[in-house]
Amino acid sequence: MDRLVIQGGTPLKGRIRVSGAKNAALPCLAATLLTDSEVRLSNLPAVADIRTMVKVLQSLGTEASLETEASGFELTASLKALGNEELKAPYDLVKTMRASILVLGPLLARWGRAIVSLPGGCAIGARPVNLHLEALERMGAQIEITHGYIEASVKGKLQAMDHTFEKVSVGATENILTAACLAEGTTILRNCAIEPEIGDLARLLVKMGAQIEGIGSSTLTITGVAQLHGCSHAVIPDRIEAGTYVCAVAAACGDVVIDACEPDHLRALMDLLERSGVEFTEATGPEGRQLRVKRDCGQKLRSKDATTVPHPGFPTDLQAQFMTVMTQAAGISVINEGIFENRFQHAMELERLGANLRIDDHKAIVAGPSPLSGCTVMATDLRASAALVIAGLVASGETVVDRIYHLDRGYAGLETKLQGVGARIERVGGGRV
Repeated sequence: MDRLVIQGGTPLKGRIRVSGAKNAALPCLAATLLTDSEVRLSNLPAVADIRTMVKVLQSLGTEASLETEASGFELTASLKALGNEELKAPYDLVKTMRASILVLGPLLARWGRAIVSLPGGCAIGARPVNLHLEALERMGAQIEITHGYIEASVKGKLQAMDHTFEKVSVGATENILTAACLAEGTTILRNCAIEPEIGDLARLLVKMGAQIEGIGSSTLTITGVAQLHGCSHAVIPDRIEAGTYVCAVAAACGDVVIDACEPDHLRALMDLLERSGVEFTEATGPEGRQLRVKRDCGQKLRSKDATTVPHPGFPTDLQAQFMTVMTQAAGISVINEGIFENRFQHAMELERLGANLRIDDHKAIVAGPSPLSGCTVMATDLRASAALVIAGLVASGETVVDRIYHLDRGYAGLETKLQGVGARIERVGGGRV
């Protein structure tokens, strides 16, 4: 099993290019089930979750090919969803990835039936699919859960509705948005999540011929059409990957330009870190927007509190990385996890490295600055893995991050990109997941 070995204490200097957003790419891949014409998706991150989703689509009768782009960290997928008799997303694929539930809406919308295993993914708390299923039932679907599988069908076509989500849910918004594109009538979805990745999915669907109004807002109006067609689409940059590098520079100090990113997607993080003492400069380069992140090694950080909430607030996917930064800030930081109830598993590993913190229910209280020293730590989920890598960049001596198959689910070439800005980090073991 692979692990990362890090020699800490080196400031980061240079440039890092951000890959495409995993959390945008996955729903876009699922949306290709809505047409039998070819859809070409580029700037997909070369990570395990993307390859798994392509395998899920192939199990559903999609002809798919993957090409590695010039950078080596991005993929282009060509997909043609022809379907098959079974239309079943099997457990052995779905168990590793939460986003596999996103095939349910497109399958019902186009073929009127689907069998999808209940999804897996990181063990960061309960993420029930009831919001997805309740909305699909309101559109006319008959749904049963049998032996761990969602078995769904609809007579004729899904029907439009005026629906308010009980709570803000990214996945439910994406699933019902795609389903509504082929439903009969005009669907209005209220209390939608407004993450940038949903806007990217909506723009892909429009390119495919969908009629969607309100993109970027919490109310989406979708007028169903008879069929969609193929197109080409490049997914947006990964704001969580970009935010991880921002946190790495903030914690380990240095001066790094992050290329091909979108600063507007990082405002909540940038606001906190700027007030903590990190410098930011925005510009436009040949690959789009870029962000320069600078923290002099003599510049002390100031502690800041954070609460994770839906976009445009502070993202839960950057909570662990931000916690690592706060171990190096002077004062007391209170970090509230407002999205998931079990997303502090990295805290114990940070303590092993020397962090001074405690967990109180859904809050983490971090006292800093703490001198970190290297040891062996274990990754427990995707973003916890990134937090421990950042801690290793700060710590004196050698840090070994074990079980990094979690990391490979969401970051393309993380260690290679960090090596490019001076980090002393290498992968050892039996090869990539």
